[in-house]
Amino acid sequence: MYAVFSCVIYISTDIYMPDDPENFLPLKPHWFHVLLSLDGQEQHGYGIMQEVLDRTGGKVRLWPATLYGTLKRLMDADLIEESTARPAPAEDDARRRYYRLTRLGRRVLAAESARLEDLVRVIHAKRGARERRAES
Repeated sequence: MYAVFSCVIYISTDIYMPDDPENFLPLKPHWFHVLLSLDGQEQHGYGIMQEVLDRTGGKVRLWPATLYGTLKRLMDADLIEESTARPAPAEDDARRRYYRLTRLGRRVLAAESARLEDLVRVIHAKRGARERRAES
């Protein structure tokens, strides 16, 4: 007696590229705000929280649990890393951790910024077309 087995192998043509910024888009809003806060400067958690609050006029508040969970996930995704550089001891608190963007983090921030800018252009074009129709 013989048994017949069949085997089907599926080969995906979609290749997951972890270094491709497009794989992260669209970003969660709090991820975007943290990455934007670290653009061009290293910051500690409380500094990020305050910068987001100030930049958004108080409209976006990253509570500590959200912020530190986000920082952990961004580090796990290799979008940010802990910085080894520290301010002068007189200006620093040894308990603080400082963060900075990685190369991939900068690329993801640029890709998300471009995506959002394109979205704003679409909104303006749509509103402009509607206003032109209303004037006719």
